[in-house]
Amino acid sequence: MKKLEKKHKMKKWIKINTLILLLLTFWSWNTIKKSSNEIADERQRVEIVTDYGTMIIELYNETPLHRDNFVKLVKEGTYDSLLFHRVIENFMIQGGDPDSRHAKAGDNLGEGDLPYKVEAEFNPTLFHKRGALGAARDGNLQRASSAVQFYIVQGKILNDSLLEVSEKRINGWLAEHFAKNDPTNKSLLDSIKKTSELQNEERNIFFNDSLKKVTANYTNYERYTIPESHRNVYKTIGGTPHLDQNYTVFGELIEGFEVLDSIAAVKTANGDRPITDVRILSARVLERD
Repeated sequence: MKKLEKKHKMKKWIKINTLILLLLTFWSWNTIKKSSNEIADERQRVEIVTDYGTMIIELYNETPLHRDNFVKLVKEGTYDSLLFHRVIENFMIQGGDPDSRHAKAGDNLGEGDLPYKVEAEFNPTLFHKRGALGAARDGNLQRASSAVQFYIVQGKILNDSLLEVSEKRINGWLAEHFAKNDPTNKSLLDSIKKTSELQNEERNIFFNDSLKKVTANYTNYERYTIPESHRNVYKTIGGTPHLDQNYTVFGELIEGFEVLDSIAAVKTANGDRPITDVRILSARVLERD
């Protein structure tokens, strides 16, 4: 009798534990699924209406400085009526120059900005795949971003050979960056700046050639290898990998790829400016559901 009771209790205990295990599994799966969806839902979205149609961009939370700055500018109407002033097919479309709002045909654009920069936010998980939103910048030593100018990657599909070329180019830029920021090369940079200010072209060329030699042999930095997961994207969807880890990526296009392609295909003149203006009619932050 006792053996039967013990056996019955054991079966009951197994059933209860099995039920608990199933409930925990179900709860865990839904938590993971919910967390994944919440991450996507929490990303701020921006609608950009252009002459060629509407694009919707999702901003990354991993780059909060760029995200918050972009949202602020959009809410202030900064981008309304500005141009996509630089367009290169199979590469990217660039906009946001404040000088483009009232630019006339033939005006050189691309130098306009706001009186501040945004600190670089390089993240190894964010890269220049097709549709990536990046921040333009000048050649400042900190690689800080323009406060207002941005680009959207069109790119192209690459093979392994082209990816190897891109990887070398990335590391060339990284070597240049770290060489310029190395205190042992400060006197060389000072000489370049001084000869430039004095408009001494011959000496300036000499010092710049010296810097190129230093950069070519510079190894005091961690070399970058394009991750396999990124390589697979570049080989199937496309992008512009040579910009990785040198320009901040802070969002991605989620709707309107046909608009991106249409703008990228327009005819351009000097400075890669479209012959017929491509204008941002409006930009607005979309409310979360």
